[in-house]
Amino acid sequence: MRIGELAAAVGVTTRTVRHYHHQGLLPEPERLANGYRDYTLRHAVVLARIRRLTELGLGLAEVRDVLADDAGKDLAEVLTELDEDLARQEAAIQARRVQLRALLEADGIPAEGPVSPQLSALFHDMAHVATHSPMAAKDREMLALIETTTAPEERERLSAMLGAAFEAPDSVTQAIRVYALLDDLADADPSDPRVDEAARAIAAWIPADMLPVDMVDQQGSFLRAFYADFAPAQAEAIRRALQILTGETGELP
Repeated sequence: MRIGELAAAVGVTTRTVRHYHHQGLLPEPERLANGYRDYTLRHAVVLARIRRLTELGLGLAEVRDVLADDAGKDLAEVLTELDEDLARQEAAIQARRVQLRALLEADGIPAEGPVSPQLSALFHDMAHVATHSPMAAKDREMLALIETTTAPEERERLSAMLGAAFEAPDSVTQAIRVYALLDDLADADPSDPRVDEAARAIAAWIPADMLPVDMVDQQGSFLRAFYADFAPAQAEAIRRALQILTGETGELP
């Protein structure tokens, strides 16, 4: 058989046959005097087996193990591992679908993109606090970043505390005041007396144990990047608020 005839008989492309040759899965046949490869029924049998294995989801390295005569893994072992891997993928897909359904059923998807249902609900509450506040929008971005980068246990702790904070008496009034104070510092000098007022308002609004552990402990590049994302006076107010919340007396980064 020619390569085209072999490929058609097994239901693959000639490019696939050549790829399997290159990967060492399918032995190359002898060439005839005219230079053409002469495929036998044995090549078709092996190629059909490769196709069946790949359609089950095996990678080519696993197929090579199965096809090996005296080395590699037993087929039952490989298929058991594949079944376990598919079960893990199935569970992950189900979890993702639950999250997607929660997002689609929520009252609008936040501009910050897909976040947890808990944070999405918090963003919905925050939208009623300061709809047109640039600092409120930046705060939502930071919360989405923290949720993405923290460990699951820390993420659950923060979500619970944030939800409780917004349900506390006068929390909405405090939030509106904090965002307004910070928005007013957008073009101010760090020495502006309003910086201290904003710092005290932030510290009064945010419980100290709500701060992400990484933000409190990390005294380096992350905090520098964090402060650099704000106007100088805003960054100074946040820096002083962190000093109040953590009890620091020295200069924070």
